[in-house]
Amino acid sequence: MPRDRRILDTAATAFHEKGFHGVGMDELGRRAGLSGPSLYRYFAGKDEILATLLNEAMDELLGATRQVDDDPVADLHRALRHHVDFALANRQLVTLYQREVRSLVEPWSKKFNRRRAEYSRSWEALVARAHPDLDESAVAVTTQSWLGMVFSVATWPERVLSTPQVADRILGLLTGGTDGTR
Repeated sequence: MPRDRRILDTAATAFHEKGFHGVGMDELGRRAGLSGPSLYRYFAGKDEILATLLNEAMDELLGATRQVDDDPVADLHRALRHHVDFALANRQLVTLYQREVRSLVEPWSKKFNRRRAEYSRSWEALVARAHPDLDESAVAVTTQSWLGMVFSVATWPERVLSTPQVADRILGLLTGGTDGTR
């Protein structure tokens, strides 16, 4: 595994366990099997590590909101499935985002905030395309409700997450809930 990947994976775990401000570069280095100062060969500091972790996740999630299917409903369901699967597989990273995104500082925060806005607009476009009868405010509420539910899985108890076909059940609730927006 490349060292920068090892550092990022180690940091994601450490930030999840202790919070961004609860972990120093020396501890990150020790956990990654490096000296704290050697981390600076790969990253300018913890802020860049956090920004890199958040941007990697945003790259994947934003990419999944791009239109790929001519059928707008199928395209929306594909994006929802991707996001549910991502949230279930990356609960630690989702929690990191929820807890620590406000710890992001310049120069990374401005760019990341623009990307978050683009992400919301992309989702709203998917929802509006699949449900042209919804007005702009219903599209916005539906989008934020769905994203909130999807990413809430990061804090669900293990006994719930181990439910058979949990991803399918979540998708059923999401897609069946569209009727509530009318």
